[in-house]
Amino acid sequence: MTAVHPDSPLAEAPTVALAGVPWPLFKLEALALGLVALLVLLLVTGSPAVAVLGGAGLAAARWALAAVSPRLQR
Repeated sequence: MTAVHPDSPLAEAPTVALAGVPWPLFKLEALALGLVALLVLLLVTGSPAVAVLGGAGLAAARWALAAVSPRLQR
């Protein structure tokens, strides 16, 4: 579990309730981007290893960039 200080820019990120738990929107976008990248890379390359690594890399990059830049949180 992660704690966010109330003065942090992450505390002001727009959220979506999933099963009663508020999730920051940028985290859901990162997961969706990773899944789409995984499927596209799997179709293009035919290699599950490349698809998983590429999807995970894009999802992690989106998540990290939004976490450090309040402008990318929407």
